[in-house]
Amino acid sequence: MKLPNILSSALGETSARVASIRTQLTRESIALWFRAQGWRGCAKIAVLFLLKVAVVYTGLVVILTLLWTFVPPVSTLMVRYWAEGRAVRRIAVPIEEISPNLVLAVLHSEDAHFCDHQGVDWDAMTRVLLRRGGPSRGASTIPMQTAKNLYLWPSRSYVRKGLEIPVTYFMSLVWSRRHVMETYLNIAEWGNGIIGAEAAARHYFKKSARKLTNQEAALMAVSLPNPLLRNPARPGRDERAKARTVLSRMYQKDTMHCVFPPKPPESGQKPPRRSTPASEGPPLDLLH
Repeated sequence: MKLPNILSSALGETSARVASIRTQLTRESIALWFRAQGWRGCAKIAVLFLLKVAVVYTGLVVILTLLWTFVPPVSTLMVRYWAEGRAVRRIAVPIEEISPNLVLAVLHSEDAHFCDHQGVDWDAMTRVLLRRGGPSRGASTIPMQTAKNLYLWPSRSYVRKGLEIPVTYFMSLVWSRRHVMETYLNIAEWGNGIIGAEAAARHYFKKSARKLTNQEAALMAVSLPNPLLRNPARPGRDERAKARTVLSRMYQKDTMHCVFPPKPPESGQKPPRRSTPASEGPPLDLLH
C-alpha cells in the first residue's frame, strides 16, 4: 500500500473517531445540563422561550399590519415562491380598479356574512369544528383567510386556527372592511405563481380586473378553494355548477355595503337605486 493511501486512511479513521467522541460528549453534556436544571428549570426555560417568541411574533404582526395599511402587502406564499426561486406574477391595484362583480362573487363564494361579523363567524366556526377532520376552509372568513395569507402557514391545524383568530381580530380592528377586501383580492392565489385579482384577470381573460363580467367573476371566485387545479377560463362541470350558484345569489340582497357604501343623495333628489354589476361580455355558455 502506498504511503498517500495509508495517510488518507489513517486521517479518515481519526476524523471519524473525533466526530464520535464529540457527539458522545455533546450528548453527555446535554444530559448533565438537563439533570442540573431539573424538570422545573427546563419547563421555566421553555415557557420563557415561548413568551419571547410570542412577543416577537406579536410585534411583527403589529408592525406589518400598520405597514400594509399604506403599501401593497406581501403574503407568506409570495415569500415562499421567492425563496424557492420561482416567479411571482402580482399586480397590486386599489379596490377601485377591481370590478364590483368580483367583489360580490367572492363575498357569496367565500364569506356571505362579510359585512355582518367582526372578523370571525363563530356560528360557522362551531359547525365546522364539530365535523371530523378538524378545521377546514369552510370555517374561515375572508378576514381570517387574509390573516392566514399574510402571517401564517397554509396547512390546516388547530394550532394555526388558534393563532389565526387573535390576528384576525387585531387586523379587523385596525383595517376597514374595504381595506381587508382590497388586501385579500391582492394576495389571493389564483394559480401557480399567479397572485391577486389583476394578474389573474389578465392571465385567464386577457383583460383588467375592473372589466370582469359577472360570469368571469363567478368563475374566478369558485376557483379560490383550489386554485392550482381549477382554471377559471376552462372550468369543469363542477366549477360551472358552482359558478351558476354564486351568480344566482349575487343579486339577492346588498351584501357589499361595507365595501362600497351607497353615496348619500343630494338635497332634493331621490336616493339612487343600487346599481347592478354589469353582465356584458362573453355569452352565458361560459357557465353551461
